[in-house]
Amino acid sequence: MNDQQRRAAIVRVFAIALMFVTPILHGASAADAAADPPTRVTLLHFSDYHSHALPFWNDHRGDQAGIARAIGYLKRGKRSGALVFSGGDMMNHGSPAWSDKYQCAEWSWMNGIVDAMAFGNHDADYGTSKFAQCRAVTRYPILSANTLDATGSVILLDRGKPYSVFTRGSIRIGVFALAGRDFETLVKPANRPATGAVFGDPVAAARATVRALREEERVDAVVLIGHQQLDDDFALARQVEGIDLILGTHSHLKRELMQIPGTSTWFISPFQYLTYIARVEMTFRSHRLVRVSGRLVRMAEPMAADRATTGRIRSMEHALEHDPRFAPLFARLGRAASEVSNDGQLERDAPLGNLVTDVVRKAANADVAMVTSSSLRQSIPPGRILVETLRAAMPYENAVLVYPMSGAQLQSVIAYSVAHSGTDTFCQLSGAVVRGSARMPVISIAGAPLDPIRTYRVAVTDFQALVADGYRQIFAPLKSETTGLKLRETFQRYIEETGTIRGTSEERIRIEKQ
Repeated sequence: MNDQQRRAAIVRVFAIALMFVTPILHGASAADAAADPPTRVTLLHFSDYHSHALPFWNDHRGDQAGIARAIGYLKRGKRSGALVFSGGDMMNHGSPAWSDKYQCAEWSWMNGIVDAMAFGNHDADYGTSKFAQCRAVTRYPILSANTLDATGSVILLDRGKPYSVFTRGSIRIGVFALAGRDFETLVKPANRPATGAVFGDPVAAARATVRALREEERVDAVVLIGHQQLDDDFALARQVEGIDLILGTHSHLKRELMQIPGTSTWFISPFQYLTYIARVEMTFRSHRLVRVSGRLVRMAEPMAADRATTGRIRSMEHALEHDPRFAPLFARLGRAASEVSNDGQLERDAPLGNLVTDVVRKAANADVAMVTSSSLRQSIPPGRILVETLRAAMPYENAVLVYPMSGAQLQSVIAYSVAHSGTDTFCQLSGAVVRGSARMPVISIAGAPLDPIRTYRVAVTDFQALVADGYRQIFAPLKSETTGLKLRETFQRYIEETGTIRGTSEERIRIEKQ
C-alpha cells in the first residue's frame, strides 16, 4: 500500500467512526440514530395570482409564468407528497379581463392540488354571494383566523377550526392564515364573506391560534400563510412565539428564504402572478424541527406545462378575446420602442414610474407627483401596446388628487416612502430628486433645495392619500383639490397621443445603503 492509498484508508475509517461518534456526542447512540431517521416535509406556496392565466412578459423576457406551467409543477410536487398552499388574491376585479369574465374558474382546478388557501382581500372583489359560490366549488379550506362575523366568531374554518392540521408520516404541521391590518380599508363591507364581517387584531388571533395548535393539536411545526404587509409579518414574528415559517405575501414581494431577525421564524415570499413558487423543506428529527431550507422556483422554460390546462386556457382565451364585452380591451393604443421596465421600483426610480409620474405631474399642473409602486404591477414589453397591456401594468384606475403642501409636509411624505424602501409602499416620483440616507433624505425640487415653508402642489392617487396605511395619516389633516384625472386614463391618453413611448432612467432616487 502506497502513501496515497494509506491516507485514503485512514479518511474512510475516520468517516465511518464519525457516523457512530456524532450521535453519541449529541446524547444518542448510533442505534438510536438509525432508528430515528430524519423526516422531511416539502411545502410549495404561491400567492397573488390575480387571474394571470396566460404566460406574460417578466424579467425582460416573454413566456413567463402561466397557470398551466404552475399546475404542472405543483402536480409533480403533489405526487411526491408535498403540501401546497395558496396565499390568496386569486382574482382581481377590473384587470386582467380574464378575471372579469371567468372570476374564480381556476379555483376548482386546484382541487386535489392545493391543501389550504388564505383569504386575500381581492378574493372578495365580486361580492359576498360570488365569494360563497367560489368557496363552494373548492375541496380545500379557505382560512383567515381574524376574519370575523358580527358576533366576533371566525367565519372561515376547516372542520370547525380556524386552522388546518396536515400529517406527513408521523409529523403534524399546523397551518393558519391572517387578514392584514389594511383589510378594513381595502375590502368594502358589502363584499365581505358575511354581513357585518370585520377583520380582528391579527396579533391576538395569531396568539390564540398558535396556542391551540401547540397545546391542543400538539403539532410539530406552525406555518402561517400570510396575507399581510412585510412589516406586519416581521412584527408578528417578534410578538408571537411559536411560528416556524411565514409564507408571504400581499405586497407582491420577491424574497428568498430568510430568518426574520431577532426571531426563530423563517420567511419566504414568491412575488406575484405565479412567476415563482416558493419551495421549502422542513426537516424533523424526534418531532423536533432541526432544519429549514428553501428557494424560489421560477415558472419558465424548461418547466413543463400541464397539457390539459394548456388546452383549456387556449380555448378560454379565444372566447375572451372574441366576447363583445371584452374585445375592445385588445385594441392597439401605441407601441413601446423598448421595454418600459418597473424593475427595481421598490428601491429606486424605475423607467415606468418615471414616465407615469411625469405624465401625471404635467397633467395635474403640480410641482411633484408621487405614485406608490403598488400601483405599477408589470413592465410594459417592447412592441404593440394593447389596452390590456396597459391594464396589466396599471391594474387600478385611481383618481388623481392635488394637495397644496408645505415643504416640511412634503419632506415627511418622501421620508416615509424612503423609509419603506424594499416594499410596494415606496413611491415613484416626478419633480423631485432624493439623495442621502433613509434616515435623512435630502430633497431638491426643480434643481433647488426643498424649502420647508414654501407651498408645493403635490399630485398623488386617492389610494395613497386616503387608503394606504401610513400615508393616509399624513394626508388626513390636509385638503385636496380634485383634478378630474384618473391615473391609468391619463397615461392611456398620453400613449395614444405620443404613439411610441420610451422609458427613462434618471436616478431620481439614490439612497445610501445603511
